[in-house]
Amino acid sequence: MPLDAVLAAAQLAPAEQEHLAQARQMQAMSFAVHIPLTCFGIAFPSFVVFCEWLHHRTGKPVYRELARRWSKVMLALFAAGVVTGTILSFEMGLLWPGFMATYGEVFGLGFALEGFSFFLEAIFIGIYVYGWDRLSPRAHLLSGLPVIAAGITGSLMVIAVNAWMNHPGGFRLRGGEVVDVAPFEALFANPRLWPQLLHMYLAAYLVAGFLVAAVYAFGWLRGRRGAYERAALLIPLTVACLAAPVQVVAGDWLARNTAEDQPIKLAAFEGLSKTTAGAPEHLGGWYEDGEVRYGLKIPKLLSLLAYHDPDAVVRGLDTVPADDRPPVNVVRMSFQTMVGIGTFLALLAALHLVAMVRRRGPPASKWFLRAVVAAGPLSVVALIAGWVTTEVGRQPWVVYGFMRTEDAVTGADGIVVGYVTLALVYAALLAGVAWVLRRLARAPMEGADPEEGSLVAG
Repeated sequence: MPLDAVLAAAQLAPAEQEHLAQARQMQAMSFAVHIPLTCFGIAFPSFVVFCEWLHHRTGKPVYRELARRWSKVMLALFAAGVVTGTILSFEMGLLWPGFMATYGEVFGLGFALEGFSFFLEAIFIGIYVYGWDRLSPRAHLLSGLPVIAAGITGSLMVIAVNAWMNHPGGFRLRGGEVVDVAPFEALFANPRLWPQLLHMYLAAYLVAGFLVAAVYAFGWLRGRRGAYERAALLIPLTVACLAAPVQVVAGDWLARNTAEDQPIKLAAFEGLSKTTAGAPEHLGGWYEDGEVRYGLKIPKLLSLLAYHDPDAVVRGLDTVPADDRPPVNVVRMSFQTMVGIGTFLALLAALHLVAMVRRRGPPASKWFLRAVVAAGPLSVVALIAGWVTTEVGRQPWVVYGFMRTEDAVTGADGIVVGYVTLALVYAALLAGVAWVLRRLARAPMEGADPEEGSLVAG
């Protein structure tokens, strides 16, 4: 960050509470739009390249057609992700100058490496999409591998920064200034990184897989049941269903990590007001006056889940001042929404995988296909709920234990104008992406193999 920008940030007046609320809402809106696109950036290129590999392996043209059409979808979503990612980058400096000015040298390396990954991804997406008839089949297939790698490494850098915000290290404070900075230690030797990274990557395959499968399950219910639709349904659905049970294990790992590093966030998950041995878990309910009302109480379940010991002591909210606690009901509801939808997706995955083993195909029931259609948008809800749990559960800290969010936010006016403008930009962007995807779906197929059945646009 340039020196003049640092000095300007340091001279800004302290933020009022109104600015803090508006900045949080603006940032939340940007995350809600960008994170599903990030999932496609991580997972979708591997779907495309896998389909092309299947064409090389089997010789069936349906897989090449699928890969070719999906590559155009990949390009459209990448372009949308560029817009939302650029906006987020500007928001980091404009909305949170105190954070950037104080800690930018600690995590700046992560954003720099993410930029290199972005340029690499942009170059090879262009080569892949426009190289179908210009490269040899082998060279074209190989050109897709850097797209997959760049999508993973770029997101890794951003997740590393977020993991550092939740478990800061790699620096010391001296007189309120950051000294002895070790960026690699801060970002890549962080014990929080690996469970959070695994959880996010699996979430990416769940969201991309179930959303794509939902589109073709809807077409299947309407009678579009050619070879193209079958492949387009089974590939992403199977990938998502393989990820779903692993996500349960990854979620358990991340929850136990949270219990060790952020016990107040864990207490907010349950609404546990007092430190308790053998702490219970409530399904549903509302936190009020230090207790959860109307929920279904399951004795000792929180201790069992958090520490794998039903009699373990779980730290309560009352161990920190009220100003150091997150908004409990927001965290509880988002956490339970994520877990509830995740359980539904895991059960759906079990049905699909059992049917694939026994029948070599998905369950034929219309109810199963309807559940797949519902799983698409529900997976996005679970994704956003998970990030609300992570980010709101860390409050009131932007850097856990070191900097409060109210000390990081801008004191400048005009956030409301920017908020409204940004909402209009996102509405136009989403409308544009929907229009492009619809045009791609209606585009005619290039050909069909009589042995494979008709290829009808899905």
